[in-house]
Amino acid sequence: MQNATENATVGAVAVPAFRTAPNRGDLTLKEWADAYMASYTGRSTPTGTLAMWVRELGSLRVVDITPDHVADVLERYAQEPVVKFAGRDPVSGERILRAHGRRAPATINRVRSVLSGVLTHAKKKRITPRGWTNPCREIAAEEMDNARTRFLTPEERDRLLKVARASAWPRMYLLVLMAITTGARRGELLALRYGDLDLERCTAHVRKSKNGTQRVCPLTAEVVAEIKRHGKAAPERLLFDSHRRPGKPMTVNKTFPDLVKAAQIEDFHFHDLRHTAASILAMKGATLLELADVLGHSTLDMVKRYAHLTVGHKAALVNRVMGGIA
Repeated sequence: MQNATENATVGAVAVPAFRTAPNRGDLTLKEWADAYMASYTGRSTPTGTLAMWVRELGSLRVVDITPDHVADVLERYAQEPVVKFAGRDPVSGERILRAHGRRAPATINRVRSVLSGVLTHAKKKRITPRGWTNPCREIAAEEMDNARTRFLTPEERDRLLKVARASAWPRMYLLVLMAITTGARRGELLALRYGDLDLERCTAHVRKSKNGTQRVCPLTAEVVAEIKRHGKAAPERLLFDSHRRPGKPMTVNKTFPDLVKAAQIEDFHFHDLRHTAASILAMKGATLLELADVLGHSTLDMVKRYAHLTVGHKAALVNRVMGGIA
């Protein structure tokens, strides 16, 4: 057991050693979590969430974790208020923390999925005995009724693009235009390098998306023209690089909200540009399958929120094809 634990904590994990150890069933969640993270290659590192599971269940053997253990932790987690850092007291300098209500169902589901992934990996690596069932699979997912579908009206879109053109940052207009016309996530756009662009074929290659896959985003003629307007650059240069931190992407956490305010738009975040892209496509007749493909979703679940926007197109289709049948 000592060798297995050492392998799990030094950062050069030899998982086969776990598989061949006669007492591999004695591995605790903490030991296996260390091993899992040492070989993790995903895009979004679940360090904080996994640390929470280790605090709660780390001393238990992986094979001893039950659905009740998981359900109890999730129930407590769901009831805890979300506390966020709100600055420092101007006099004492102490941190100011403010409560922001309960955690959303989608958050609970993500927390559950992190543990489920770790345990599924344990089963795949034969850390658990044959016939063992991942306890997370026996916990029903929370109904996600908190899906945000805010998108720009045509008037708001025009105002935002107009203000973006006048931004002090020369590439703000390009960033907003690409977000609206590609539906790509902020992180995906900010990670683009000139070598990822094929302006002849009008495409941008997203190397790794949120779900760990690659995809190609078509670029409109207007986007290509705007990219060309900024001139050529070395393939390794970021399209949206920071002028203050060379080699790092531009930070828009403050500049974009300021842009929205200047455009006199209420309750709008950068991610809502992705919803805007989806809404435009849906209202112009794109199917849910096409939306999922453009946005880079592996299933249709995440695009069902736009189903009501396709009603008009479907009604026109039915009337055009079926009209006159009586």
